[in-house]
Amino acid sequence: MKIKQLILGAIVAGISFLATGQSFNNFPVTTQKPPLHGKHWMAITGKPLAATAGAMIFAKGGNAIDASCAMLAATCTMWDVLSWGGETQALIYNPKTKKVIAINALGVAPTGATADFFKGKGMNYPPEFGPLAAVTPGTPGGLMTMLAEYGTMSLKEVLAPAMQLASGYPIEAQTANSIERGKARIKEWPYSKKVFLTHLGEKREAPDAGEIFVQKDLLATLQKLVDTEQATLKKGKSRKEAIYAAYDRFYKGDIAKEIARGTQEQGGLITEQDLANWKVKIEEPMMTSYRGIDVYKLQQWTQGPAMLQTLNILENFDLKSMGYNSTKYIHTVYQAMNLAFADRDFYYGDPAFGTPAPMNVLLSKEYAKERMKLINPEMNDPKIGPGDPYAFEGKKNPYLNILQKWGNSQSALQRNNLHPDQKFLEEFTAGTTSVEATDEEGWVVSITPSGGWVPACIAGNTGVGLSQRMQSFVLDANENPFNVVEPGKRPRVTLTPSMALKDGKPFLSFAKQAGDEQDQLLLQFFLNMVEFNMTVQEACEAPSFKTLQMFSSFGAHEKSAGGLTLNEQMPPWTRKELSRMGYHINYQERTSGPINAIFFDWQHGSFWGGSSNHGEDYGIGW
Repeated sequence: MKIKQLILGAIVAGISFLATGQSFNNFPVTTQKPPLHGKHWMAITGKPLAATAGAMIFAKGGNAIDASCAMLAATCTMWDVLSWGGETQALIYNPKTKKVIAINALGVAPTGATADFFKGKGMNYPPEFGPLAAVTPGTPGGLMTMLAEYGTMSLKEVLAPAMQLASGYPIEAQTANSIERGKARIKEWPYSKKVFLTHLGEKREAPDAGEIFVQKDLLATLQKLVDTEQATLKKGKSRKEAIYAAYDRFYKGDIAKEIARGTQEQGGLITEQDLANWKVKIEEPMMTSYRGIDVYKLQQWTQGPAMLQTLNILENFDLKSMGYNSTKYIHTVYQAMNLAFADRDFYYGDPAFGTPAPMNVLLSKEYAKERMKLINPEMNDPKIGPGDPYAFEGKKNPYLNILQKWGNSQSALQRNNLHPDQKFLEEFTAGTTSVEATDEEGWVVSITPSGGWVPACIAGNTGVGLSQRMQSFVLDANENPFNVVEPGKRPRVTLTPSMALKDGKPFLSFAKQAGDEQDQLLLQFFLNMVEFNMTVQEACEAPSFKTLQMFSSFGAHEKSAGGLTLNEQMPPWTRKELSRMGYHINYQERTSGPINAIFFDWQHGSFWGGSSNHGEDYGIGW
C-alpha cells in the first residue's frame, strides 16, 4: 500500500502547472512546478527514477542517509552527468550532535600526474576527457562511508534500486542523446564503446530514448560489493564492519586491480597503490553567519567558501531596498561575487598540501569590509584581483611576487575572452547533479556528486566510468599557486553542497549542478528567500544572473571580464543601464538552476521542497 501511495504522490508531484505563490516587491509570482510538501521525509535529486529510489528506501524504514545513498547510487548508474568513478561532496546535519559534518570523497591525482608530465605532452592543462583526465574514484568510498557511519540499512538494501537499474532501465532522452553526441570520443575507449553504443554501425549508435539500457559489468561490480558485505555479516561482524569490508574490496581487492589495469591499458596513470592509499575524509565544514543565519560550506578544496565570502561582503548592503534584480542589485551582487571569486582563483586548493591559505582571514567580517571598499557603485571593474589576507594579519604573503602580477600576465590576458563563444559558456556551466534529503528524526543531507559524465572512459570490465576532474588543476603556479597538480593531491573543484541553520535548527538544505556558476546561483537562491521572502519553489525558479569574470575551472580556464549572463525576461531599461556600466551581456531563456532545496517550516512542523523548472530534477515528499 505504501509503494502505491508513493507512486501516486510522485505522479501528482511531477505534473507541471502554474501555481500562484506569495508575492515579493508587490508583484505576483507564479511557478511552473508546485512546491513539494512533506511531514515524514523528502527526497530530491536529478532524475525521477532516482528520486523514486530514495522514496523506496524511506518506505522501507530507512533514514535520510540511507535514502541519499540510494539516490546517489541510482544517479551514478543512470549517468546523470556522473558515474561511479566520480567524486562525492556532502554536508550532513546530525540531529544527535546538532552539528554539520562535511564529507570529502574527492579523488586525488594519481602517481606520475605532475605538471612536467602534462607539459611534456604539450598541454596547458590536464585533459578534459579520457583516462588521463581521471582522479581516483571517490563516490563508492563516499557512499559507503556515509552509510556505515550515519545510515541504518545494509549496503544490499541501499544498492538494490541501483542494481535493478543496472540490470536494465528505460534510458531517458537526455542521457541517450548525450551518448550519441559523444560517440566519436566513446569509440576511442573499447570498454565505453561496449557499454554505450548499443547500435554500433547503425546511423544512430546510442540507445534510443526509452530503450532498456543494460550494464552487465557494473551490475557485477555492485554484486561483488554486496556479496562481500553479506559474507562478512555471516561471520558475525557488525553492519559497519561489513560495509567497510565492501569498501576494501573496491579500493584494495579485485575491483581495484581491474580499475587500475583497465585504466592503464587505455593510457591512464591510476595504480593499485593509488586506490589503496586513498581515503574518505570526514571534516569540519566552513561557516559564516548572514543576518543571524549560519551558512555552511565545504573547505577550500571546493569553491564553496567563495559564497561565504560574498555573503560577508553583501551583509554590509541593504539589498532588499534595492529591489529584486534591479540594476543596482545586480551590479552590487556581481561586484561582490567578483571580489570573492578572485580570491577563489588565487588562494583555494587542497589544504593538505603545503601551507594552506589563511581561510580564517578570508572568511572574516573585517576582511569583507575592506574588500567591499573596492566596489565602484557606478561601473564594473574588469581588473579586480585577489586581496592579500596575509597583509591583513601583518604577515608576508609567500606568493606576493605572483599576486602583484596576477591577472596581468600574458597567459591570463590570452584567457580573457571578452566575447565568449558557445564552448566557453558550455564549459563554464557544465552540469552534474545534486541530492537533497531529510527525515522526521532530523537528519539532513546535501550532496553535489559529479565526475564520469558522458562521454566517459570506462575502467576495464568494471562498468565504472572514470572521473574527468584532473582538468580543474593548473600546471603553472602563476595562475593558482595552491592548485598546481601533484600526485596524491585533490583538485579544487566547483562542487558545493550548502546548508543553513537558523536558531540552531535546520533552515535550508540546497545544492545545484553546473560548474562555476554553482555558488553564484546558490547565493541568489539564498538571498531570494532571506531578503525577498520567496517560497522555496519560487526561489528555485526565479531568474538569476551570472558573472563570467572568473577563471573557468574547465577546458582552457578562460574568463570574460565584464561578462554577464541575464535572463531573456530582463527589461530593456535594465539591459541598457548595465551595458552603460561596462557589462558585456549575453542572454539565456532560463537562468535559475537546476537548484534542488528543502526548507524547514518549523512553524507548521513540515518540509517544503523545491526543484528548478528545467532539467530532469525531481522530488518526492511524504
